[in-house]
Amino acid sequence: MSGISMRLGQIFDESSGRAFVVAFDHGQALPIPAGLGDPVALMRRILAGGPEAVLVTGGMLAQTQDLFAHRKAPVAILRADWTTLDPRMQTELGERYRTLIEPREALALGAGAVCLYLIGWPEDGGMFADNVAAVASYVQRAHALGLPVIVEATLWGRRNADQKDPEGLRQMCRIAAELGADAIKTEFVGDVEAERVLIEEAGDVPVLTLGGAAASDEQVARAARDAIAAGARGLIFGRNVWQVPDMEATMARLSGIVHA
Repeated sequence: MSGISMRLGQIFDESSGRAFVVAFDHGQALPIPAGLGDPVALMRRILAGGPEAVLVTGGMLAQTQDLFAHRKAPVAILRADWTTLDPRMQTELGERYRTLIEPREALALGAGAVCLYLIGWPEDGGMFADNVAAVASYVQRAHALGLPVIVEATLWGRRNADQKDPEGLRQMCRIAAELGADAIKTEFVGDVEAERVLIEEAGDVPVLTLGGAAASDEQVARAARDAIAAGARGLIFGRNVWQVPDMEATMARLSGIVHA
């Protein structure tokens, strides 16, 4: 047992072995719709829903550390990097990737784990090479401190026409595992058997599926059930949790699916 496995294990429920995680890192890279109000107040509501962990940026964690500072609080997973996910930024700046927060800084903020993007098929092959090198180097530095790294393996590059292509995601998840990821966040490809293959080929690295763009309650619930049936160790859902009319009911429903 190591500090890495101890911290990673705190993300997963002791009984089910799975985790319901809320992603609340969108304000750093994506447009935020009008009407959401105070993000600290929204964070309070998210934590009240009892997820196992919350994916959050450094600035937001600094503002809400008191909400995580008790024994039953969710684990804070820190978004340690940035990329141009906003289509407006991509048009103006192209595709860019940077790490922002070093492992020692993440530990100082109180993070139990960090999350980094691995973005497949960008227009510039040099960006992908730099992204791979940055993740590999970060994993080594984080592991030296006992800090687990979750790699978000996607096909969000502009040369890719299908962001849920099973073959492409199989490759990206395997690259993440080979780089030393302690867990992987990736798409649910829409097919249980294809997702099962993707998960199996990641080896012993737990795979959690992301929520993606806003969808109907039934679509979200179906994707969640199918991901768990395929062997996913949990969900990391964002907009489909806190950008809905009844967030509390949605969180209860998704948590129930994860831990059934």
